[in-house]
Amino acid sequence: MSLIERSFQEKIVIVGVMSRDQSVDELNVDLLELKELVRTAGAKVVDTIIQKRDVVDPNTYIGSGKAIELKEICYTLDVDTVVFDNDLSPVQQRNLELILGRTAIDRTAVILDIFAQNAKSEQGKMQVELALLNYRLPRLRGRGISLSQQGGGIGTRGPGETQLESDRRQLLATKTRLEKRLRKLTIVADTQRRLRNRTDQFRVSLVGYTNAGKSTLLNSLVESDEYVADQLFATLDTKIKKLKIRDNSSILISDTVGFIRKLPHHLVEAFKSTLSEIEDSDLLVHVVDGTSEDPVRQIEAVETVLNDLKLSDIPQLVAVNKSDKDRELCRALAEKFNFAVFVSAKDGFNLDRLREMIYEAYLNSMDYTVVAIPEFRQDLITKLQYRTYFNFRFDSSQEDEPLLELTNNIASLTNFINVSGGVNFKITDEFQQELYDSVLLNNYTFPVVLALTKINTEEIRMLKKYILKTIKNELQI
Repeated sequence: MSLIERSFQEKIVIVGVMSRDQSVDELNVDLLELKELVRTAGAKVVDTIIQKRDVVDPNTYIGSGKAIELKEICYTLDVDTVVFDNDLSPVQQRNLELILGRTAIDRTAVILDIFAQNAKSEQGKMQVELALLNYRLPRLRGRGISLSQQGGGIGTRGPGETQLESDRRQLLATKTRLEKRLRKLTIVADTQRRLRNRTDQFRVSLVGYTNAGKSTLLNSLVESDEYVADQLFATLDTKIKKLKIRDNSSILISDTVGFIRKLPHHLVEAFKSTLSEIEDSDLLVHVVDGTSEDPVRQIEAVETVLNDLKLSDIPQLVAVNKSDKDRELCRALAEKFNFAVFVSAKDGFNLDRLREMIYEAYLNSMDYTVVAIPEFRQDLITKLQYRTYFNFRFDSSQEDEPLLELTNNIASLTNFINVSGGVNFKITDEFQQELYDSVLLNNYTFPVVLALTKINTEEIRMLKKYILKTIKNELQI
């Protein structure tokens, strides 16, 4: 059930101002996105107004003459609310409403309204409520205690409405209580995250532009039934699932809130505790809508937010989604990136390849390890076969010079390491001698399989007695 009830569909006029350093195409992209935001909020855009201004008017943003012209348009079209693409100051918003005779809000208010409808978890609802209070508090000036002037419309309803009808002191008290409660919830979430980190499981986060298909992709990968919708910000709360990959290993994969162009910085700050799940990720799967109007700009918008959150150093895999609509278009976009795949979360196309690439990143996070596993432990040998790059059998009971065979094989192993995958290993004669001495020191009285493999932290504990040498992996995606 939506957090905001809609008894009727509001008529909206959206207003965009083109500055000197902005192109027509850029403005059109922003306004198309704003239209989609308004549609998601449950209203209908009936007209779009564009004005060119080098400097915005400090009192009305668009100037008093344009505001009067906009007023006539609103009366003619019976408009309920006017939405501005850029942020309005409290003074500008108040003056515009006095001139227009109706509610005037900005992009941030629309986004907050959508958040209020879509937040499901306790933490998500409180984050939205706090963000709404922070947005509305400076706009109380000059209105008195009552907010009846904003009695209805996008951005005027949602969590915290009853508090906003009381005085500023009560609102500040409510804000303080919310902040304290949210800090407690954040501590609980951080504790849960630390407990997950102790398992040393590989963690993947789906990130990307809103409505790129992240939740649908999560459902397809793990066969779940999380809520999905063809609208912006359908997902606000982080969802974490287990994903089975090759050799029966499992990793943690999470879905996160989507990003948009011109996402207000304070909204990023408000959802930092939700986005903090991304900080612990070993891999980001950047989901891109390959059929959108301008996927490149959407990618840039996501990268900007990741940079702001200081998360750009985490390895990324690009998944160009919605190839069921246009395979060749998505293929062409995926070919522009080094580590990318084009998929369809809707019909499952190429998801096996995506799993393989996630598995490759999973392996890449591990160090190379030389192990000597008894031949009778076929369970371990079989489990590691997909991660084994070189192996040979050593049997000290053989009479045909087993030590010479061991020396030759170790030499072959180190030569393989030198040329494999561009990994920068420093292999020396001392390394070969150490490996050779390790085998002799163990004095194996049974055949063993010496292998160059990769093992995770949990397996390191399990295979500790079989490990001869660990080699730091410096290969990066």
